[in-house]
This record gives sequence, C-alpha cells and structure tokens, in this order.
Amino acid sequence: MGNLLCCVQVDQSTVAIKERFGKFDEVLEPGCHCLPWFLGSQLAGSLSLRLQQLDVRCETKTKDNVFVNVVASIQYRALSDKASDAFYKLSNTRTQIQAYVFDVIRASVPKLYLDDAFEQKNEIAKAVEDELEKAMSAYGFEIVQTLIVDIEPDEHVKRAMNEINAAARLRLAANEKAEAEKILQIKRAEGEAEAKYLAGLGIARQRQAIVDGLRDSVLGFSVNVPGTTAKDVMDMVLVTQYFDTMKEIGATSKSSAVFIPHGPGAVRDVATQIRDGLLQASQHNLS
Repeated sequence: MGNLLCCVQVDQSTVAIKERFGKFDEVLEPGCHCLPWFLGSQLAGSLSLRLQQLDVRCETKTKDNVFVNVVASIQYRALSDKASDAFYKLSNTRTQIQAYVFDVIRASVPKLYLDDAFEQKNEIAKAVEDELEKAMSAYGFEIVQTLIVDIEPDEHVKRAMNEINAAARLRLAANEKAEAEKILQIKRAEGEAEAKYLAGLGIARQRQAIVDGLRDSVLGFSVNVPGTTAKDVMDMVLVTQYFDTMKEIGATSKSSAVFIPHGPGAVRDVATQIRDGLLQASQHNLS
C-alpha cells in the first residue's frame, strides 16, 4: 500500500476499505486513489482476494469407538462485492472456519464405522463444504474447495488393522497353496491310474499273444509230426520255456542266486505242476 500526500496505492488482488470520519465509505479497487485526509477520509485496512488455504486437524471417534484425527483442507477467498462484510463482520476468519469444520466432522464421523469413514471421505468433505458455504457466504467469503486429506487412527489401531490384513492375506495364500497341492495330487493319481490301466492292457495283450502263439505252435506241430498229441507238444513247450528262463537268470549280472532242482526229472515235475495248476484253475472257473 503506497501513500504519497493524499494518494494511496492498492495492490493487485487486494481491496482497501475507505472510511470517512470513522464510517465505512467505499471499497477501493486495485490502483491509485485520492484520499483527502483533511476531509475525514482514511484507510481502515486492506483485504486480500487471493485464494487461501486452512488445514484443520480434528480429533473425534467413530461408531465403533475408535479415536481418529481427521485432517481437512479448506480453500476459501473473500468476495470483492462483499468486501465490507468480510472486513467488518468477522474479526478472525480462520478461527470461525475451524469452528464450523469441528462441528460438522464431529457430527458426521461418529455415525460411521472406521472402515466406512475411509470409504466415505468425499461425503464427509461435501457435508463440511455445504455447511461452510451456507455459513460463510453471509460474511462475504466463498468456499472454493473442501478436502478430507487424511484420516489417522491411533497407532495401536493401525498396527492391529495391518495385522488383520496380513493374516487375511496369509490365510488366502494358504488356501491357494492347498488348492494347488490338491490339484497336483489329483492329477498325479489320474496319471498313475492311467499308467496302470495301460500297463494292464499291455500285460493282457502280451498274455493273449502268448496263448495265440502256443495254440498255433501246438496245431502246427501236430500237423507236421504225425502221432503227437497236444500233451506232448505242451510238455516240449514248457521245457523250452524252462530253458529260456534258466538262460535269462544266468545272463542277468545283478540277479540273486536261485537254487532249483535241475535235471530231466525236475523238468517233468515242473511241467506236471504247471499242467495240474492250469487244470485246477479251469475246474475252479467252471464250478
């Protein structure tokens, strides 16, 4: 604010309040103005029209009895056309705004649970802004924006909330791991079942091929060698199988020692035992 003789300067984004003999006269806009002091004119003060911000920290508690600090940021400015109201009607604008913020927050947050308070920050800010706009417009101020920038629970409550969240995530991870292990076991069992089924088919086909080969051998030998019976052919086949088995046992380097009777009589006994076993099995199946 400049002052030279009877001239005064009003800076940009500022208005000045002119009084005459102690009574409000007019609002001086930015620029140079004549202020004849000898006619009782004087400057009562100036008022900034710039956007101002007030951060308010309010302690309250939620519906589930958790104490929290709610931090609100209020952006406001004086209206040029109501500059006289803004200058004369309020002695401390920031204290007045803070009182309204406290009143609205302490009326709104206790109706909400802690989790809901975090989710409804915009609703709380809107309630504060509506109340401030209605109250401060009468004093020549405009509420530009109201923000709830933070909700801070007690440190012990924050630690407990983090522990609950961590426990929930660990439980979810354990469930996912158990489900994965379950799927692996099911797939492993299905694979084993499929392998055993295919192995069974292979064994069945192998045995069927052996039976078909023996049948063809018996029929071919009986045709080519007149006077032989099926029993003679089977005895000869069993003897051949016996010698093949003995050969495989001897050729295997890691096989354990097996002591069995060896000789023509032993071969005949083996053939008799196999034949008797086959006959008993056939009779059991018929019964």
